[in-house]
Amino acid sequence: MAEDGLVYMKERRLPYPTFDADNHMYENKDALTKFIPKEFDGVIKYVEINGRTKVAIKDKLSDYIPNPTFNVVAVPGGYGREHGPSGRAKGTDAPGEKPRIMPSVDAFFDPEPRLELMKDMGIDRALMWPTLASVVEERLTDDPDAACAVVHALNEWMYEHWTYNYSDAIFATPIISLARMDKAIEELQRVHERGARVFLLRVAPVPTYTGRKSFALPQFDPFWELVSELDVVVGMHSGDSGYQRYINDWEGLGDREFRAFVGNGAPGFLALMSEKSNLVDAMASILGHGVASRFPTLKFAPVEFESSWIRPFVSKLQRASEKQSVLFDEDPYEVFKRNVWVHIFHDPDPASLLDILPADHLMYGSDFPHPEGMGDPLGYSEVVENLPLETQALIMGGSLGKIMKVS
Repeated sequence: MAEDGLVYMKERRLPYPTFDADNHMYENKDALTKFIPKEFDGVIKYVEINGRTKVAIKDKLSDYIPNPTFNVVAVPGGYGREHGPSGRAKGTDAPGEKPRIMPSVDAFFDPEPRLELMKDMGIDRALMWPTLASVVEERLTDDPDAACAVVHALNEWMYEHWTYNYSDAIFATPIISLARMDKAIEELQRVHERGARVFLLRVAPVPTYTGRKSFALPQFDPFWELVSELDVVVGMHSGDSGYQRYINDWEGLGDREFRAFVGNGAPGFLALMSEKSNLVDAMASILGHGVASRFPTLKFAPVEFESSWIRPFVSKLQRASEKQSVLFDEDPYEVFKRNVWVHIFHDPDPASLLDILPADHLMYGSDFPHPEGMGDPLGYSEVVENLPLETQALIMGGSLGKIMKVS
């Protein structure tokens, strides 16, 4: 069906419940400012530059999100990454091209029309990730108090506008910054009391007043003890980790900014450079710094990282399990399979993943309505359709439903 620039199969119904691990809201212009504490007024500003609205953080413009008002957005699935035997959905752009744009629709901004669109698309439930969250923490690394204040403001807006559990179908993901651990504990208690079953943790070292450090180090254990006690899911979504600086230094750009929809380096250099994966480093820290062994009931759910990281990392885990187990508190491969739920983002061969990971730890997610996602969110059902029905049901929603405590 094509409507308002959207292309999807209307009212597709599958023989099992679906739970999309990766949907996004687009925020209103006051999302970062409406609830900002008075002492942090002006940390976030919207400014007009040559007729376009930009966001400035502590008076520094950011291009990370090209249009932070989201009044005009890229067409969902516009990068042409649709899956299934039929190939790319009609109307999407060729891979590598700048995606087409469309006027935003109410369903991108508000829960009631979004739920109606989900029903139309056949999605029963979805995690709803904030889009603006990705721009905040990296640009406030020098001011942990401001970072916590802006995160709190966004969480307050999210609760007012979306709630953290809308009709037991849309689960918005508030953000927790560990830049101030006392503030993190307060924020976690607050959002949990308001119904949050999952929160968003930035996949990067935590910028504190005493330097950057992994969130998995023992000094953060009071926070992880509370997470374990409350039994909430630790969502880990892709965003600005600050790793762009490693590329920009080689390119001589002199900043850390990632520039969406434009070149971020010489193609030859980008093709040959070493892998720089903040997610792999985060997984290595969870296992290597032992937080998942100290708190074995923690549930980490990394989302929207292309699945190319999974097989090489599991191979590394298997080698470590066989030859370097003395370095770990527990077998790292077994801990990974116990504590991590994996979003198999755009993976064309999920059957082969079942040889190395349990089906009930694999999740599908469409990244709707972002251009790098799927215009037809349930199109991935065609990729898994040759698997046993029970396995399909786990990947397409059952695995996530279990840790989110929904039937």
